[in-house]
Amino acid sequence: MNPSQQLPDDPARRRFLVAGAITVGFSLLPGLPALAAETAKGPKLPGSLGTTPMLDAWIRLDDTGRLTVFTGKAELGTGVRTAFIQIAAEELDVAPEAVHLITADTGLTPNEGYTAGSHSLADSGTAILNAAAQVRALLVQSAAARLGVDVETVKVSNGVVVAADGRRLSYGQAVAGLDLHRPAQAVSPLKDPRTHTVLGQPLQRVDIPGKVTGGASYVQDMRLPGMVHARVVRQPSYGARLIKADIDGVRAMPGVVAVVRDGNYLAVVAQDEWQAITAMRALSSSAQWEESAVLPAPGTIHDVLKKLPSREIRVADQAGPAAPAAQTLKARYTKPYLTHGSIGPSCAVAQFENGTMTVWTHTQGVFPLRGGLAEMLSLPPANVRCIHVEGSGCYGHNGADDVAADAALIARAVPGRPVRVQWMRDQEHTWEPSGPAMITEVQASLDATGHIVDWQYEIWSNSHNQRIENAGRLMPTWALAQPFIPAPPKPIPMPEGGGDRNSIPLYAFPNTKVLHHFIPDMPLRVSAMRSLGAYLNVFAIESFMDELALAAKADPVEFRLRHLQDPRGRDVIELAARQFGWDPRRKREPGRGMGFSFAQYKNLMAYLAIAMDLSVDRDTGEVHIHRAVAAIDCGQIVNPDGVRNQVEGGIIQSASWTLYEQVRFDTRRITSFDWSTYPILRFSSVPEHIEVHLIDRPGMPFLGAGEASQGPASAAVANALADATGMRLRDTPLGGPRLRDVPTV
Repeated sequence: MNPSQQLPDDPARRRFLVAGAITVGFSLLPGLPALAAETAKGPKLPGSLGTTPMLDAWIRLDDTGRLTVFTGKAELGTGVRTAFIQIAAEELDVAPEAVHLITADTGLTPNEGYTAGSHSLADSGTAILNAAAQVRALLVQSAAARLGVDVETVKVSNGVVVAADGRRLSYGQAVAGLDLHRPAQAVSPLKDPRTHTVLGQPLQRVDIPGKVTGGASYVQDMRLPGMVHARVVRQPSYGARLIKADIDGVRAMPGVVAVVRDGNYLAVVAQDEWQAITAMRALSSSAQWEESAVLPAPGTIHDVLKKLPSREIRVADQAGPAAPAAQTLKARYTKPYLTHGSIGPSCAVAQFENGTMTVWTHTQGVFPLRGGLAEMLSLPPANVRCIHVEGSGCYGHNGADDVAADAALIARAVPGRPVRVQWMRDQEHTWEPSGPAMITEVQASLDATGHIVDWQYEIWSNSHNQRIENAGRLMPTWALAQPFIPAPPKPIPMPEGGGDRNSIPLYAFPNTKVLHHFIPDMPLRVSAMRSLGAYLNVFAIESFMDELALAAKADPVEFRLRHLQDPRGRDVIELAARQFGWDPRRKREPGRGMGFSFAQYKNLMAYLAIAMDLSVDRDTGEVHIHRAVAAIDCGQIVNPDGVRNQVEGGIIQSASWTLYEQVRFDTRRITSFDWSTYPILRFSSVPEHIEVHLIDRPGMPFLGAGEASQGPASAAVANALADATGMRLRDTPLGGPRLRDVPTV
């Protein structure tokens, strides 16, 4: 859907809702939570049907045959729109192009919380799969009754029900008199996976054509009638107080519509974007601030984190009989703060009209954002509508929610006109929440046969979830004359976990202890970044597995299989090793190394193993990744191209984090404000060749692939570097000057 068409009051949609064959939308039912609770007392409903059980919350069909599917999940560039269309098309027996999909809109779609944690297919995809199967069965029953034949004698093809004698009814005809406003059932008449013609097949992503042809694809592209442009003058550091600024002089500049000040919050509104930028720069130059922030010295951050008060969470504590330890190894691994670094800086459009605020946003959670904005604006939630529009480069908790708050605050000051707010690059880098810095310490013992008999693991980390729980989680509210206080940080319970995500090895050890030191105090603003704590935990666990394999004089792949009982885990390890051509007896080349790694994301989602071949240039320290070969098992595959896209992208992103990325700061401000001060992987350093091998399991649950490769790819890089140089690096980023003049082994 073109973002410019997503207007707050769409007459065509109103007519559809009040005149269609299915007339009551889920969002109009005040008693739905009670109904969901009542339904939950019976058999568990699959996926997000458990919280939104009415069939017409997911699928609607009018008497013209127009089919609309709804999801509360948002497209973040992962291809889920295409996957949802494929799922609905398969179970409804229609062509994919017949499915009209509406995503993440507080006025239209189910509330599915956040699009995060590789849950889109597992939650929403499962709901759509089952709702579509149940709706198909109801349509077929209705058509068979109207045709006067047994339901077993009809066939369905492309949305048409055909009797044995050739008579037929379209879905549009079959839906007449059929009320789909009914609770879903726990068991669905799903099609036999052997009959699938759409699921499991590559389908061109519906979002790609506009992106590659320059069409309006992102919220950054939105242009609405009468729209004005705004820019914010952000504080130079946390808590800075505005002393004075030339507000009157800027207000008189050409094209300026308004200057908005509320305490330490300062913004400009102008007729066009360049006028807004010019006015922002003038206002920023005139502003004088009193700064008070004190940040830790950057070289001490990990020591500072360990000294801060923490809540001790025992994640795992298993004791069993084991052979005596023959040798014990210890290691510490760290990661710095990381920036999301979205290629397109955060953007939102808001319009305040007749007491209602409408916000077009690339947030990952339209409903939580609506709650935060409603509190910030002192409006009833019903008077705030959030409509998701894709962002140019968006994942994790970046600046999307904050810029939506900017747009809403400024739109309130210029009612009636759509206001577009675009962050500048330095604002994106210095004010979005960072991925938390972390420390892990691990100790393990081997017996005389080279088996791990004891595993002790500890994590120190801030919260990985400061998403919008209240208005105080929206950063712009901190600067207001009456500031809002963020809700206190809370750990994410396992098995999902936050800093402790993937901290329990999937391997079978007789003795395992895992302790999470959850640190509420945050020296830098932090929140969710793709894969959360799994990135460092898999990096640490899989790096240490290689260190233990070396101590046991074992091949790293064989060593992993020695300790792994899960058959699906073994399958991906064996497939990746075989396709890579892993050979423990290979001839060594100076400065060139091979690395291997494995994990199951969260220990309950996709399995992924990866082998990597890289070399290090002794003169420059440059790392060249020649080949990465991955194998993934994410359950039933909807779109094989989509899965490969996600794994390939995750490998590239993880290589960038692992080799290059690090937020830099001094004792007062974040200093990595652009691409020169925050370097990322360049095109010239992208792996030369990536292979992704898929294990499809038709009929099995969707496991999600979006974040499966971040952890394993990081450890594969580290293990290959250790193999190439004989030097074990445990503190990311691993690239840089220390790789110059490395030894060759």
